Amino acid sequence: MPFPCFEGRRKVVVAMAHIGALPGAPLHDAAGGMAALIDGVAADVARLQDGGVDAIMFGNENDRPYLTKATPESVAAMTAVVAAVKPALRVPFGVNYLWDPAASVAIAVATGAAFVREIFTGVFASDMGLWTPDAAAAVRLRATLGRPDLKLMFNINAEFAHSLDRREIGLRARSAVFSSLADAVLVSGPITGQPAEMSDLAAVAEAVRPVPVLANTGVTIDNVAEVMRLADGCVIGTHFKVDGNTWNPVDPDRVRRFMDLVNGLR
Repeated sequence: MPFPCFEGRRKVVVAMAHIGALPGAPLHDAAGGMAALIDGVAADVARLQDGGVDAIMFGNENDRPYLTKATPESVAAMTAVVAAVKPALRVPFGVNYLWDPAASVAIAVATGAAFVREIFTGVFASDMGLWTPDAAAAVRLRATLGRPDLKLMFNINAEFAHSLDRREIGLRARSAVFSSLADAVLVSGPITGQPAEMSDLAAVAEAVRPVPVLANTGVTIDNVAEVMRLADGCVIGTHFKVDGNTWNPVDPDRVRRFMDLVNGLR
């Protein structure tokens, strides 16, 4: 996989560290404040690293309903949380502010992240309304802030949304690499925790080779062998949680069992 931060790793497993709802979000724990956010994600990071994952990605999945333009208070809070946990990290890390590409890049630069995941391209009918991300603004911000090494992972088919682009998914992925400088392409299912169609994963991998392709949702111990046959890696969150519930803490036994299987596949 041609990412310097993943050098020497095959079939990369990027584990999600879901931060609690940030200030301003409806589910934010005002009584617990920033300390609760930091303590919660730090505990999950420790379990993920002890289980042997290759990388960590911090995300604000708990900020429901999601924004397509970040607020100042949530960007500041997410940056502070990642910065507080960073000294404990032993693996490369990335960030994803749902669903604002420019905010994700800004947080990544401020915290020294190695990569960003976002919806950078396309037009979608979504739970958030009509969704039109601006890849140019995010990619230009990366250049302006002096981080050409920051890798941008383009989630090519958004969760919670339907693409209004009628081109087949392989062509959309190839176009994103050509016109928007995607460093990697991610393929998702229709919603968090649900798997991508294997036919979509195969089509994207064929279309953008040698650009890395990762499965972005719904990877489990039952389907990871098929996923890794087609993709260069996966992003995994829900399956690592207690009872496979996205909103629960990380289950260290689930992480270890999954990584034992992946290491065997490698």
